[in-house]
Amino acid sequence: MNPPVDVLLLCWRDTGHPQGGGSERYLERVGAELARRGSRVTLVTAGYPGAPRRQMSDGMRVLRGGGRLTVYLRTALTLGAARVGRGRLAGYRPDVVVDTQNGVPFFASAVTGSPTVVLVHHCHREQWPVAGPVLSRIGWFVESRLSPRVHRRNRYVTVSEPSAAELVDLGVDRDRITVVRNGVDPVPSGVPARVDRARRRLIVVSRLVPHKQVEDALIAVARLRDRGVDAHLDVVGGGWWADELRSAATGLGINDRVVFHGHVDDVRKHELLAAADLHLMPSRKEGWGLAVIEAAQHGVPTVGYRSSAGLTDSVVDEVTGVLVDGVDELVDTVAALVDDPQRLATLGDAARLRSQNYSWSLAADGFADVFRSLR
Repeated sequence: MNPPVDVLLLCWRDTGHPQGGGSERYLERVGAELARRGSRVTLVTAGYPGAPRRQMSDGMRVLRGGGRLTVYLRTALTLGAARVGRGRLAGYRPDVVVDTQNGVPFFASAVTGSPTVVLVHHCHREQWPVAGPVLSRIGWFVESRLSPRVHRRNRYVTVSEPSAAELVDLGVDRDRITVVRNGVDPVPSGVPARVDRARRRLIVVSRLVPHKQVEDALIAVARLRDRGVDAHLDVVGGGWWADELRSAATGLGINDRVVFHGHVDDVRKHELLAAADLHLMPSRKEGWGLAVIEAAQHGVPTVGYRSSAGLTDSVVDEVTGVLVDGVDELVDTVAALVDDPQRLATLGDAARLRSQNYSWSLAADGFADVFRSLR
């Protein structure tokens, strides 16, 4: 039994945030499991409308403050004040800090003096351009040059071998990187593992932001229609790009074939997954792709892009899903699969079997091992 530790988790948003996603769930599920084992866990993150500044959640103390960018400065001031006995965390000295680098880290090791583990889901080279020409250059410099130098003696955790390779390319020593893959929540009680359906149903479970490239899934539906394939797409998730995607669906003339469900609770999400034949993940970049394993729990295989990096780890190509190169191959693959129920079932059965290998308990074990190595 590992002795409990005082763990500080830093992340720019949490799962309740309107833009929260799989990476935030990863951190919170690990934190909740560590708390369940007796560790004292504090999560510091950004605020958002309607969220309390302080609360207990799944055994963790959660403190919120600052916005999308100001959360970094607010957190640094809070942690600096704590060291001199002031502020919301007066006197707080964590045993270990998990500094989540979503493009930019908190540089907590310079403030807390505690051992720091840098959590990186994936590098953001492909995503920075959306921030604009100036901020994108600054952000990529911080991520690719400054952060590796500042953290040159710290341990790293990432979620897949491709993400580990990206960190090595940025100058991080491979022996300082530990891969701790995602867990997965159990399917909520009462949700069937599979349901029957009359028409072919595709699903995307994703934040609606540009780099997720949900447009490619919409294009696939339109081209399938043109080939005479009666396919329906459920888009599950929300984000600031949602209106652009709805406009794209209108422009493609597929409003009668696409439903944008927005944010849904876990029960509804799994009901929609259970009703799907095929999960599409056309992201430009993924660290892992938690929705791949969630779909797999229902025997639903994934088609996604090989170039996304992380999917080459979460999808076993031609075994639990299919990896493709570009939208044309995506369309051809989806068309072939929906026309071949036996192959679809074979991929789905293998995906379901593989999904049983992942749990948040195992993920927390990985972090506990990293924490022990710091002592």
